[in-house]
Amino acid sequence: MPSRREFLKLSAFVSASALTPGFLRRLGPGQLPPGSKRLVIIQLSGGNDGLNTIVPFRDDRYYQARPALAIPAGEVLRISDELAFNPALAPLRELYDQGWMSILSQVGYPNPDRSHFRSMDIWHSASGSGEHWQTGWLGRYLDAACAAGAPAHTVLELDETLSLALRGEQISGLGLRDPQQLARSTRDPWIQALSRTEPQGPSELDFLYKTLTQTTASAEYLSSRLSVRGSAAEYPAQELGRKLKLIASLILSGAEPRVYYVSVPGFDTHVRQRGPHDRLLGQYAEAVAAFIRDLRQQGLLDDTLVLSFSEFGRRVAQNAGNGTDHGKANCLFLMGGKLRKPGLFNGLPDLRTLDDGDLAWQIDFRQIYASLLRDWLGADDEAVLRGRFGRLALV
Repeated sequence: MPSRREFLKLSAFVSASALTPGFLRRLGPGQLPPGSKRLVIIQLSGGNDGLNTIVPFRDDRYYQARPALAIPAGEVLRISDELAFNPALAPLRELYDQGWMSILSQVGYPNPDRSHFRSMDIWHSASGSGEHWQTGWLGRYLDAACAAGAPAHTVLELDETLSLALRGEQISGLGLRDPQQLARSTRDPWIQALSRTEPQGPSELDFLYKTLTQTTASAEYLSSRLSVRGSAAEYPAQELGRKLKLIASLILSGAEPRVYYVSVPGFDTHVRQRGPHDRLLGQYAEAVAAFIRDLRQQGLLDDTLVLSFSEFGRRVAQNAGNGTDHGKANCLFLMGGKLRKPGLFNGLPDLRTLDDGDLAWQIDFRQIYASLLRDWLGADDEAVLRGRFGRLALV
């Protein structure tokens, strides 16, 4: 039995790994079957301003609501007679023109909440706005996948903490920033000795042992895959670029994860929005464009789908600080080589009929989740989402 100091050390290590499974099974190296689909999710945290991302440059109401913040029609990158990219999204233009990108407008949910934390919990859990669930939609997908024999790192988040989206009832996904660094940490003799300890019962200590064992196995597996083959493509030298290159390397190596999850902070643009927001969009676009090109060149784009979302949009009207406050519905991007309806999926944002000054939702985000679960990942969407939502013709 370890001392209190050893117990605290073990607890700290397990917390840092951000892996919280409810059961254990030892893992071994393996590859996904040929043709398996992968989903990459990019969360734009803070509430991205969709109207300054996909600009309704023909709509006078947009310019009237944002006299100092609207992007001039002469600066936008037109993608239709009515809509245009923010010029900072120029790297995505090729993706759009090649049919590798679909834009969904006015995505949200009934009775929306303008709180960052509450709205993100709703998106992560796929609950109704009046419900509080303790598990996430990807965690529940993982519960079903692991019951069928898949490892916990089937769902992988590149971060130091694990989002609610990846927490299941029986097992949760793996959260880490660098598989090789984590693998080096788990090779410590003390950690190795503890990871070989057999649990004796359902105590708190045994739970930590189980978690440590699975963390160690997953770290070694992912690190070993990266030594097989990595991406040689050039990515921008910024955080999202680094994470997407790591994901590309794992995909190229034949690693087991089916879902990859990354977050990009900074989109809560209340004051002097234009400059910071454009920079964020530019960094996002450069990294995503490099990722899509890399997969395309390796023949892997048809089996990879990228979903990009934010917890809510911004108010239609600018505020006194030349920024925007928390809104409701927003645009959402899907990117990949097998989109059923590339381009503008559902038309223009409706600035004529607002919901208390915000864009009103037209597409429930759970319809998108249901479509991805059933049509892309081959899962039971109704069981995972705990309800039936009309699927969309996305993939």
